Amino acid sequence: MARRHELTDAAWQRIEPLLPAQPARGGRWLDHRTVLNGMLWKLATGAPWRDLPERYGNWKTVYERYRRWAGDGTFDAILAHLQVHDDAVGRLDWTVSVDSTIVRAHQHAAGARKKGMTQGTNRTRQALGRSRGGLTTKIHLVCDGRGLPLAFCITPGNINDCTRLVQVIESIRIPRPGAGRPRIRPDRLIADKGYSTNKIRTYLRGRQIPHTIPERSDQQAIRTRRGHRPCGFDPGIYRLRNVIERCFNRLKQWRGIATRYDKLARHYRAGITLVSALLWITT
Repeated sequence: MARRHELTDAAWQRIEPLLPAQPARGGRWLDHRTVLNGMLWKLATGAPWRDLPERYGNWKTVYERYRRWAGDGTFDAILAHLQVHDDAVGRLDWTVSVDSTIVRAHQHAAGARKKGMTQGTNRTRQALGRSRGGLTTKIHLVCDGRGLPLAFCITPGNINDCTRLVQVIESIRIPRPGAGRPRIRPDRLIADKGYSTNKIRTYLRGRQIPHTIPERSDQQAIRTRRGHRPCGFDPGIYRLRNVIERCFNRLKQWRGIATRYDKLARHYRAGITLVSALLWITT
């Protein structure tokens, strides 16, 4: 019987074919399912790798495979496969919502100063920013109408939300199961006032993406003073934006996501990708 946060038999059957083949010969090889369960335990608890329970094998074995899969795109391939499957059967809801959330970085995530590089530059490269509460990382994410992650990026916590909308939207790329171009354009985008800028609205119109974004009060006053037409806004559609908040809540139930303990940005991003894939399987 699977323990809490471990892969069920149904989840393992969907993930197993997507993992790298295990070597036929060589020394003792810890099976992929045990290793993945160790990764999930670490993300669920936020504990150091060295505190991994013995039932998951040597902690260094689990860490090295996590590091390897984070670098070679294995976790990204798993998430993409699950998204393609749901889109093919018509389960993916293309009314998407976008937002960001700030994650506090633990002191162990700060890392050491690299040779020939200032501390501030190194932190920026590793998606760490100095905020009022200390070092933070920000997750910019777009989810489908069911609250499942479609694409995301991570930045230092002091980066403005609207500056990363284009990057996140252009990260949406769902291949077709057969021939044809990947699906890259949602049916509608829903966002809050933080994304209400002329640049963003112009970009979305250029991409022919209908959007529901409320105006800020100062923008409304300027538009009224200049006699411009109001931007289209449907409060009923805007209520659907709650799915992005629920998506963040589900991600942050994993302590390794709610607080960043990883020094390297690619390792923290890999954890978000793995948990996102699990959400697609269990929803």
